[in-house]
Amino acid sequence: MVNLDTHILLAAISGHARNQELETLDDFWCISDMVLWEIGRLAREGRIALSLNDPRLHEALARTTVWPITPEIADALKKLDFRSDPVDEIIGATSLVHNVPLLTRDARMLASKVVPLALR
Repeated sequence: MVNLDTHILLAAISGHARNQELETLDDFWCISDMVLWEIGRLAREGRIALSLNDPRLHEALARTTVWPITPEIADALKKLDFRSDPVDEIIGATSLVHNVPLLTRDARMLASKVVPLALR
């Protein structure tokens, strides 16, 4: 199982994932519920063409565990060794709490020594 950040999920379903990312993706994906919020925001702002109604997204979500923010995840924010936007911090804390490697391209998260990472 691998936890995907927003941009990796979008890359995976749009066919823009890098070879190393594709090799890391298995059949079991998970995301923070904040990824859905971020996709909605990016679509609203016109920064991505994909919408929450896109069939490719629905197909991907059918095989994806969506984890809600819990008190444990919110509490784990203080354990993070990076500062970023709140969505990225919640995504990192989600991987930390569930002990699932995070697949990301974000340099701040990739520098973390605390968050389990799928790739460096």
